[in-house]
Amino acid sequence: METIFNISTDTIIIGMLVLAVLLITTIVLLIVQLSNTSRIKHRLKRFMTGRSGQNLEEAVVRAIEDISHLKEATEKNRKELKDQRRRLQSTYQKLGLVKYDAFQQMGGQLSFCLVLLDENNCGYIINSVHSTEGCYSYAKEVWNGKCKLDLSKEESEAMAMAINSNKQ
Repeated sequence: METIFNISTDTIIIGMLVLAVLLITTIVLLIVQLSNTSRIKHRLKRFMTGRSGQNLEEAVVRAIEDISHLKEATEKNRKELKDQRRRLQSTYQKLGLVKYDAFQQMGGQLSFCLVLLDENNCGYIINSVHSTEGCYSYAKEVWNGKCKLDLSKEESEAMAMAINSNKQ
């Protein structure tokens, strides 16, 4: 057996065979990876162009812009709704109306008591009494469902009707 630089020829051949196998394996793996990369590039290109040739990046940018506009519109609507709720608290939302005969000689229930209240049960009682001598109207203030002045039977009935008108 011959030796070169104190290494046997058999060892050199075995080493070269191992290097050849490693080189062939590396080449096969490189070919497989190139094939996979080519397939992935093709799929990515198809994905990025979309059905109508539209670029995915452009679609994403437009979607983000749309979301931004929606957020702005939502915030604007939220502020407007808050303002509307604030305004609605002071509007008359509850109503009670009782018609009655103020005097026995009159007919047709021409007298009435009207109660107008806001969300906090604040508002007015308007009482209109019709008699043979004329028609007289009175207004009483209501705060938190209470009136400082005494209420007639009809006024109390109209007040209860108004307070309970929004209950479901």
